[in-house]
Amino acid sequence: MGHIIFLRHGQAKNNTERILAGRTEGVPLTDVGIKQAEHTAELLKHMNVSAIYSSPIQRAKHTAEIVGNHNSLDVTIDDRLIELDMGKFTGVPYDEIFTSHGNVFMKFYNGELEIAHNGVETFSEVKKRVLGIVDHVIEKHPDENVVLVTHMDPIKAMLSTIVDLSPTNLFELIIENASLNLFREKDRKFSLSGLNVMHPSRFDLR
Repeated sequence: MGHIIFLRHGQAKNNTERILAGRTEGVPLTDVGIKQAEHTAELLKHMNVSAIYSSPIQRAKHTAEIVGNHNSLDVTIDDRLIELDMGKFTGVPYDEIFTSHGNVFMKFYNGELEIAHNGVETFSEVKKRVLGIVDHVIEKHPDENVVLVTHMDPIKAMLSTIVDLSPTNLFELIIENASLNLFREKDRKFSLSGLNVMHPSRFDLR
């Protein structure tokens, strides 16, 4: 019995600027994001990880490289872990999108036609490719713990395949930067072992 460990990239420049970066290249991790990735890499040292796969997008790839360096593992790039294609909304500030098109994220999780009409990848398409990489990992690394470094919505896509979440639940759920989201796999059946697992220093316990 192994774990598929989804890791969201560390804080990146687009996160602090509240811009929908989508697949835009050249969006680096912030200094905070690099430290987050380093802390998560330390956590993963205790999880007997055998392989790391990553989205090709810079902020995810850099996160994966930090984890790989701390755990003496190479990183395999896989396009199925890429950020969703935001179509015409790519590079646009969140507030501007909400003003002109309403809550596009709710529309995305609802599968409304307006999403596809604006060139945005649909949630069902994201689910399909994410399950594709998960199937690949299960076949290639049976009963092993494997890290998949990706973005928020691919992680939500995986979560929504095993937990019955409404579009509102999906919209309100925040997958934290550099958090671990663990799915236990046995005989192609999944259970959730951990959500937003982070270094203790990330939690405000005051």
